Amino acid sequence: MSPSALVCQQRVLVFFRAHSLTSVHHRYLNMAIVSLRNSASSLVLFSRRLFSPELKAQCFYHIKVVDHYENPRNVGTLDKNSKNVGTGLVGAPACGDVMKLQIQVDENGKIVDAKFKTFGCGSAIASSSLATEWVKGKSVDEALKIRNIDIAKELCLPPVKLHCSMLAEDAIKAALSDYRIKQQVKK
Repeated sequence: MSPSALVCQQRVLVFFRAHSLTSVHHRYLNMAIVSLRNSASSLVLFSRRLFSPELKAQCFYHIKVVDHYENPRNVGTLDKNSKNVGTGLVGAPACGDVMKLQIQVDENGKIVDAKFKTFGCGSAIASSSLATEWVKGKSVDEALKIRNIDIAKELCLPPVKLHCSMLAEDAIKAALSDYRIKQQVKK
């Protein structure tokens, strides 16, 4: 029996003794002690499963999401004032995710670098990381064809996390739009 269960059992005994209960009430005392033991043993079993160091925590994210979360690719920033850098900043107020994605485009129109910073859940970080990998080496027009459905399929996102892949698509579009605006101003 756990130390906390023993303390509870002792408190029950003290309560019954302090109130000078007759032998009839000892039956209730025994029932209370048995009930306390059962609930305490369930609690101990649950806490052993939950806090046991030899047991690994269950992961509800797909292994691809965990990989991108634990080893994010292309984290950082690019010079937002540069004419060949496009910056997209998007957020989802409902869940609190904020995504900043930047692309650097060479003179041939190819995306040569991409960086991101994301504040959010593991799926949001993984979606950003994957998006930066996918846009590198593509032309601006090819990068516009990346869809949230493709990101979600690649990361095996559950339906409740689809908004993360939508944010990644929106961030790509926002970064490309910013880049195109800078190019028009340049001309």
